[in-house]
Amino acid sequence: MSHPKRRVLPPVWLLIALLASLALDRWLPLVELLVSPWNYLGLLPLLAGLVMTATSAQAFKKAGTAVVPFEQSTSLVLDGWYRVTRNPMYLGLVLILTGVALFLGSLGALLPLPVFIAILHFRFIVGEEQFLDGIFGEPYRAYRTRVRRWI
Repeated sequence: MSHPKRRVLPPVWLLIALLASLALDRWLPLVELLVSPWNYLGLLPLLAGLVMTATSAQAFKKAGTAVVPFEQSTSLVLDGWYRVTRNPMYLGLVLILTGVALFLGSLGALLPLPVFIAILHFRFIVGEEQFLDGIFGEPYRAYRTRVRRWI
């Protein structure tokens, strides 16, 4: 019996990206973009991302379906944040990283952001879309035509 290969989950990638942002802000800030008190504007996307991620995960739990990527989905969640984006948990993680980088205020702190987005897109979203299409078929395809991948 073969075991599925373990994946590094999105929250771990977020932690790695956050640590990279902190390190780059400290040792390679490049340019200071936001100074105090303007850097506190970063708290807005940070808090929005925390709320979006938590409430989206809660919607999965309420529907009784898996939250962990590529685990067997039993229900297609279409309400809440899922009415405006197909990936609110991932969008929430991106907002968290964006908020922290803006709070730090340097260009260096923003450098992990596009890398993090690419990891989410290519390691998770593309495969999950195929996975969900295989499970839910036409209802998922109809949902994909109505709701954008990100925003």
